[in-house]
Amino acid sequence: MNVSLWFEAFSMVFNIVGMVMGVGGLMLAQRSPRRWPGYSITTLGFVIATLPISWQLVAGLAQGG
Repeated sequence: MNVSLWFEAFSMVFNIVGMVMGVGGLMLAQRSPRRWPGYSITTLGFVIATLPISWQLVAGLAQGG
């Protein structure tokens, strides 16, 4: 099984984990005096949530179409 099939199979998991991390990071940024840790967690959650789509884009461009 190649990597793109694994990303396709687990795309819902990536989206849910990324969304929970994003909401948790924004809640942390709202409640704490230092906001950068919350914003960092939110950014990491966004990257995790978009990882399957980004992988498909990179793989498609690498194949030339």
